[in-house]
Order: sequence, then structure tokens, then C-alpha cells
Amino acid sequence: MPRVKRGIIAIKRRRKILKYTKGYKWGRKSKERAAKEALLHAWTHAYRDRRVKKRTARALWQIQLNAAVREHDLNYSKFMGGLKKTKIELDRKVLSEIARNYPGVFKEIVEKIK
Repeated sequence: MPRVKRGIIAIKRRRKILKYTKGYKWGRKSKERAAKEALLHAWTHAYRDRRVKKRTARALWQIQLNAAVREHDLNYSKFMGGLKKTKIELDRKVLSEIARNYPGVFKEIVEKIK
């Protein structure tokens, strides 16, 4: 059986890992084992935090809506309950955008709910 040299594939694999860790500190950018471990953690956190980002954005919209609604003598929970009763189907993102950029339109929405 002929001899098979597999150095090229192994080197390519190592280079690919080290390419991803460019800019990391200390040995994690140059040592293969440390780089692999760093990437494992980095990609896990990146996956998790893409979901956390959505969570924190929604919390921000709720805070903005509560602040905007309190100017009209309401609170957030009563406002959202009123939206559901009057069947106004706007999500929190759009509502907070309206409250920030178009206060006149937001005032009309609040008046419909009251």
C-alpha cells in the first residue's frame, strides 16, 4: 500500500482555526489548542447573546413605552391591556418608535385607549 502524506490537510485545518482567533490576546491567537478552546467559548457566548440581545431590546421598548404613557396619566400595563381591548395590533417596537418620533400620533393612540 502506498504511503499517504496528510500534512497539507492538517495544516489547512490549523490555519483556519488560527484565522478565526486573529486579534485574541496572548497564546489564544497563536497556539492551536488554546485557540480551539477560545473559539469554543466565543461561539457559545455569541450564540447565546444573539438571543439575549432580543430580550434586552424588548425590555428597552417596554421602559420607553412606560415613560411615554405616564405623561398621559396611564401606566404600561393598563396601556397594553387597553391596546388588546381596542384591538390595536401594534407591537412594542413600533409603539416605542412612534412615542419617540411622533408624539402627536402616540397621543391619539392613547386617547383611543382611554
